[in-house]
Amino acid sequence: MVFWIVSIKRASMKLCVALDLDRKEENLKIIHKIKDCDLWLKVGLRSYIRDGQDFLDEIKQISPNLKIFLDLKLYDIPNTTADAAMEIANLGVDMFNIHASAGKEAMSEVMKRIKTLSNPPKVLAVTALTSFDEAGFRDVYNNDLNQTAIKFAKDAYLCGLDGVVSSVYESKAIKANTSGDFITLTPGIRPFSEESGDQKRVADIAMAKENLVDFIVVGRPIYKSDDPLGVVQRILEKL
Repeated sequence: MVFWIVSIKRASMKLCVALDLDRKEENLKIIHKIKDCDLWLKVGLRSYIRDGQDFLDEIKQISPNLKIFLDLKLYDIPNTTADAAMEIANLGVDMFNIHASAGKEAMSEVMKRIKTLSNPPKVLAVTALTSFDEAGFRDVYNNDLNQTAIKFAKDAYLCGLDGVVSSVYESKAIKANTSGDFITLTPGIRPFSEESGDQKRVADIAMAKENLVDFIVVGRPIYKSDDPLGVVQRILEKL
């Protein structure tokens, strides 16, 4: 009798570069330097409010390698959240997010609409902002941070979302309570032990790997460097 041993290799983590600079031109300069890498780009509130759809269109014209995560963290009543989600999908981005604390009805309504599209973007739910520590989270939500993050993740999973935004510290438990294919995207990554800034729950790449993270978000260590391409390449080597 012959036994076949099948080895399943987990896909490597993906790098998502945060575009948080003061002017669109500065963000575009960074993008041009790293455009030949296989990357995701995170466009947040500041950049999108200032530069709008034109900025997204310019990114798409720079390189087909680049995918866009529009990080607007929608939070409103179900119908308004779903309407906004459809408008985001029409922008042609590859991924966006909403707040899990908007509730299961809002998340379900978003996915009901999004699934009608032929090529829908991925949808993530924000569990607990990485700027929160335990005391700050409890002050707002009156509950334990870790337990609530997992509860929000389970809600998002049951509502059909593709994954969550969380800290590294919740990632493994979230997958254990949902699915190994349920995406975890983690901000607050300091790849080379840089200062944490305004993030409270930060981690390095080794910890992200250990906790089965799918996407890491890195901003300041890249765009504050004199050699952003070199930093990106070093990070990708670690992934």
